[in-house]
Amino acid sequence: MSVTSREWQLIARPVGEPKASDFRLLQAEVADPGPGQILVRNTWLSVDPYMRGRMNDVQSYIPPFQLNEPMTGGAVGVVVAAGEGSAVPVGATVSHFEGWREYALLDASKVQPLDVSAVPPQAYLGVLGITGLTAYVGLTEIAPVKEGDVVFVSGAAGAVGSVAGQIAKKLGASKVIGSAGGPEKVRRLKDDFGYDVAIDYREGELRKQLKEAAPEGIDVYFDNVGGDTLDAALTRMNLFGRIALCGAISVYNAESTPTGPRHLTNAIGKSLTLRGFTIGHHMKTFPEYIGKAAGWLAERSLRVDETVVDGIDNGLNAFFGVMSGANTGKMLVRLTED
Repeated sequence: MSVTSREWQLIARPVGEPKASDFRLLQAEVADPGPGQILVRNTWLSVDPYMRGRMNDVQSYIPPFQLNEPMTGGAVGVVVAAGEGSAVPVGATVSHFEGWREYALLDASKVQPLDVSAVPPQAYLGVLGITGLTAYVGLTEIAPVKEGDVVFVSGAAGAVGSVAGQIAKKLGASKVIGSAGGPEKVRRLKDDFGYDVAIDYREGELRKQLKEAAPEGIDVYFDNVGGDTLDAALTRMNLFGRIALCGAISVYNAESTPTGPRHLTNAIGKSLTLRGFTIGHHMKTFPEYIGKAAGWLAERSLRVDETVVDGIDNGLNAFFGVMSGANTGKMLVRLTED
């Protein structure tokens, strides 16, 4: 049952902020599955800031996108055809990394069958996937939260940040502070995601806002933003504070190497720990996290949100949106059958 599938390709390396002309959406024929293979109709695509780094032709923790080839990323879909000897049956819902296309031909060993009896399938791209695990690992292994800690999370209304603040509370934080852009996101940090204090970084004077929010100082900082926000946090860290360097979206489009934080020497005087991480090195923690997160979801003590864009043709707009902060919670592209 060969099918025609639309797919996104990168056709030029962006310089600074990516633009539509750096990409193209085209149609391609997808072959029938051979022995041990399956054909998956993708239903949900994950949209993530790390994708910006993959558009540069540089060595990193994940290979760059190849020009004029289908882009890849997290996806969930349904198996519509299976080759001889496939261990995954037709009709199964699976997750995989061949997103940014409507159909994916895969070795059955490259997918993860999903139980969608109690949760929606897209949850495995968000709170029950890499997104949720990143928040958990950052606050338990990288910059461990202790009982009574004051925790600051930047990018707090995003996919990772909206979960991280809630996990910090579950780990015993006495106060959780979040920063986001705009009054609506700031409102939702407190009303929906359990933050004690919410800061609008667009109002400026972040150092002053942090001082007012945490006069007692900050013990743990979960950094999704980098740049000026990281610098401001360094001025408020307490002795032996811990910083988890998860992302730096504020500098992803920089055309030259950004200058380092001006207050980095505070790390010396205050004996701070700054530790970067990528989640691929911490997958062993997945079973532990899933066990806890599934329970939190069942008891409705973990609130999650999604920003959903419909249609493969709008995938690029979804990426531009996540880079400009248009999303609250996880950014997803929903694909439906025509």
